[in-house]
Amino acid sequence: MARIIILLIMGFSFTSCATLFHGSTDTVNFTSDPQGAALFINGMNMGKTPMQMELKSNKSYNIEYRLEGYDNRIVVLNNSVSGGYIVLDILFGVLPVIVDAATGNWYSLDMDQVNAVLEKKK
Repeated sequence: MARIIILLIMGFSFTSCATLFHGSTDTVNFTSDPQGAALFINGMNMGKTPMQMELKSNKSYNIEYRLEGYDNRIVVLNNSVSGGYIVLDILFGVLPVIVDAATGNWYSLDMDQVNAVLEKKK
């Protein structure tokens, strides 16, 4: 029993909070009104709306919606550091801070739903 407790303590000591609980990606839902717009992420055509994608949390993205007969719409999807993970990492020691800083796992995307209302061209 003591060995199990020691292993659990060591396991938590050598991992980081964001790596354990968040990971390196976020799920984002992309929708448009009207539906069926081409979705470009950082210039790459990813398909048509609606769609769901896993995106790296430690990056920001330029999202562009294109649909014939409508003005293009650009949305910036930013990321930020989750302060709670930093506090927890510091409480558990220096190693978790290093792991989360190196992996970027303490970042989260600012939105999990990105919707664009497209306006008809005049």
